[in-house]
Amino acid sequence: MGSTADMRHRYEKFELLEQDAGSDPFDLFDRWFQLASQDGLLEANAMILATVNAQNEPEARMVLLKSYSEEGFVFFTNYDSAKGQAIAHHPQVSLLFFWINQERQVRISGQAHKLSEADSTEYFNSRPYGSRIGAWASQQSQAVERATLERRFEEFSAKYPEDVPKPPHWGGYLVVPSRIEFWQGRPSRMHDRLLYRKAEDQWTMTRLAP
Repeated sequence: MGSTADMRHRYEKFELLEQDAGSDPFDLFDRWFQLASQDGLLEANAMILATVNAQNEPEARMVLLKSYSEEGFVFFTNYDSAKGQAIAHHPQVSLLFFWINQERQVRISGQAHKLSEADSTEYFNSRPYGSRIGAWASQQSQAVERATLERRFEEFSAKYPEDVPKPPHWGGYLVVPSRIEFWQGRPSRMHDRLLYRKAEDQWTMTRLAP
């Protein structure tokens, strides 16, 4: 078997100081996200979504952030998928961004809430035609043969040659954060970690040991 013991990287591009971070975690997230996006990183909006299923087993997968604001972080999926069922069972979730070019990561803990049908429909209608058909064709997370999946795609393409309605089982979630941690890689593994916690509509910041 292989070993990764000698794979080491020296983190030294940036530092994260309290006076530079500021009191608003969303402002800091936006600054970091904009830099990651402008630095040529492929899909800087890719994030790991961690959930706990009905068997109390942790599960993680990559999803794409579609918008963010001071309300929280938005992504879309099939509500009947494994992640959708897990969120229905336990809405507490965790998000993780890792931007290697800047030697940074952001961890977010919070509750996932379904978006309104109007908001989900508005985003669904902005998607490419193939993605909209795929939302109907794919019974996400269920066992399927490739030929069956391709046949379903053809059937729904024939059914909806132009206007594609949003499936009732498809929509968005807003993750409302209670904790946001910013991690900045530093030399000698003396990394900077600033944790923002929300209580009574106020954010407080704490520095954590690396």
